[in-house]
Amino acid sequence: MAVWFLVHPQGLVLRRDGDRLALLTDDDAERFGARERDAHDLGTLDGKPAFAAAIDEGAAVAEPLFIAGPLEMRGIYRDLGEEAFRLGGVANQLVHWAQTHKFCGRCATPTERAAEERAMRCPSCGLLAYPRISPAVIVLVRRGDEALLARGVRFPLPFYSTLAGFVEVGETLEDTVMREIREEVGIDVHRIRYVGSQPWPFPHSLMIAFSAEWKSGEIAIDAREIVDAQWFRAGALPQIPPRLSIARRLIDAWLEDVEKRS
Repeated sequence: MAVWFLVHPQGLVLRRDGDRLALLTDDDAERFGARERDAHDLGTLDGKPAFAAAIDEGAAVAEPLFIAGPLEMRGIYRDLGEEAFRLGGVANQLVHWAQTHKFCGRCATPTERAAEERAMRCPSCGLLAYPRISPAVIVLVRRGDEALLARGVRFPLPFYSTLAGFVEVGETLEDTVMREIREEVGIDVHRIRYVGSQPWPFPHSLMIAFSAEWKSGEIAIDAREIVDAQWFRAGALPQIPPRLSIARRLIDAWLEDVEKRS
């Protein structure tokens, strides 16, 4: 028996099992016409083979199955654990990649999946297209015992988080940190330190986390990107992201450091 991550254009198909979530089975996959030979191999989950496949937008998804959008994906983390959440993200990323690389970007020939590696290959000119990964920095800025948190225009929930932005061509990661913070909130930072990273495949980001210290300037938000940004103390935080995100890891590490200093 395998576990399946079926990806609908609106999200991942999951099963309700009482008040919890469950992954799909071989029988579920068969109902949607998903086959192992056409699926993306995700390795194993709890000792079972794991596969990803796309289903059409018009596919009938009826109870107890439902389509989980990005917000509901957090339920996978809660009910099924970190590894299932990670594989759900990988499934989403691979399906999105395969659907957007059906034709060669050089000669427009229909592509085929390479047998020896994870790539889409053009049978005419040989061009290989690998899964897209878009690096983005995410930064917690400190000023003494305060941390800079902001609410983004596109945040699906009304929480405050750390600042983030995509790396541009020709930039180092440190360049991106300084540019994004200056553009979004109008301040300058220094003492930039790498903290860690997290895949965030919705659809294909890699979040690279840093801490930085305020150097100069007053907050002046870019209203196209930011609703509000403020300096917060540990005892007076707004609503912050859930624990599954690296943004929360940055905030929790800052809170732990402040507690040690006090």
